[in-house]
Order: sequence, then C-alpha cells, then structure tokens
Amino acid sequence: MKYAHRISKSKWTKAILKETMGGTSNPLTEGDIVFYLHGFNNSQATVLKRHCKIKKGLEKQGFDGAVVSFDWPSADTALNYLEDREDAKLSAFRFVRDDIETFSTFQQPDCHIDLHVLAHSMGFYVVREAFDDADDRARVADRSWAVSQVMLMTANLPVDSLSKGNPKSSSLDRHCARLTNYSNPLEDVLSISLMKRLAVAPRAGRTGMEAPEHPKGVDIYCGNRFRDGKHGSSIRAGHTWYFDDPVVMEDIYHTICGRLDRHEIPTRAFTDRGNLGLK
Repeated sequence: MKYAHRISKSKWTKAILKETMGGTSNPLTEGDIVFYLHGFNNSQATVLKRHCKIKKGLEKQGFDGAVVSFDWPSADTALNYLEDREDAKLSAFRFVRDDIETFSTFQQPDCHIDLHVLAHSMGFYVVREAFDDADDRARVADRSWAVSQVMLMTANLPVDSLSKGNPKSSSLDRHCARLTNYSNPLEDVLSISLMKRLAVAPRAGRTGMEAPEHPKGVDIYCGNRFRDGKHGSSIRAGHTWYFDDPVVMEDIYHTICGRLDRHEIPTRAFTDRGNLGLK
C-alpha cells in the first residue's frame, strides 16, 4: 500500500533541520529539537493532538525549534498494557536509529544542535531502553553525543529506576545534562498501574524521585498546581493535564533553554512541604 504523505528519510531530516532554525533557509548553526514520546494506550489521533498542544504551548513561550513525535505501537485499550510494554522495548531500537543516531551527527563544533526528550508515562521506558541500546551500538557509542534535557511527565517506571547508580538508567545518566521529573500524587492512572504489579513498585510519576536525588535530576511536585488548575476529576485527568496547562509548558520552555538554575526558574517555588513545585 502506498501513502501519499510518505517521504524519504533524507527529505524528512532536512525538513526537521529547517524547522529547527525557525523555518529559515540559513546555514544551520544552532537550534533545538524536542522529541516527544507518548505513553501506552494512545491512538495515533491522540498522539497527533498532544503533539500539536506541545508545539503550540512551547511556541507561545517563544520556542522556535522543532517538535518531533516518535510514534511507537500502542493499543488504544488498557487491556493491552503488557503487550505495549513489549512493543515499547522493541521500539527503542528505532528511536536510536531514526532519531538519536541521525541527529547526533549534527552535533559538531560549528553546528550546535541541542536535542531534548519529553516523555509521557511509558514513553520514558522507551527512552531508557533507547539510551541503553545506543551505548551498545558502535556507530552511536563511538561518537560523542548528548541530549541536553530529558523531561518526564507522569513517568511510569519504579522510583528507584531514577536513583543514582541504578544500572537500568546508567546510559541515560551519562548522556543527558539534566533530568526533570514532573510528579503528581493525585495521579490515578499510575495507581492502577501499581495494582497490576501487586503494589510493590511505586511509580516516579506519582511519588517523585528517591531522596537524595540524582545529581543531574530534579523532581518537580505538581500536586498543588493540578489541584488549583481545576483540570477536572476524571480518572485520566491527573495523567494527561500536563498538555493543557500553560504553567507546565512555560516550565518546560525554561528547562529547554537551560539558561537558569533549576531553582531559579520562575514557574517554580518551594512548597510548604519543602520540596520544589510548580506555582
């Protein structure tokens, strides 16, 4: 079957690089590319809708780079949860080949491209597996490459997977400049995820990272912002509200820019619990 919208990888790469430079045709010298990886139980229509929300939300803050969605096989029913985990692991290779390997070649002294990753829910599982896989592939591992910011929204992985020295995330630790974990204790979908695992593994997207945090990591408590933002009371509201909240998008924008210390980003303040959270 032929698809009219299908283009070659070369044309696709050139289109992304042009968008990275704000749509100009000037020689590429610097720019930002944000890779969005969705979670499980997402249809293609949902992925596209959230891609547009991310792009518009960041553009309102002044972002003029490119947003690229990596669409991995994910059934649109919760009954396929375990199958989606297997698809996520297998998809990590393609994320390395089509995205990390392709665009890391442009990270040269005279052509500075900052790569960033924004992962939602199980999308972080794909990211973690991809980074681990990249270190096992000579073409990628032998090249100096890095991702600037890795940002997690309601990460569906055990809390200890983000702890310092955890071998599951060692490749991610080596190749990113900063890891930001947005956590929401009012999240309901991850509590269902817990039940699937007999409640033995708290999820980072619900309870935050372990203390002390990893030197590259910063946990952003989102419970107060979610409660005050009146994002609804449906069972999925706490899982998906990030895409619609302007403060979240502003915080992500400042994180991508990387100009401010993690404690000086204007959308953040210490809560009465003593942890860093969204205003």
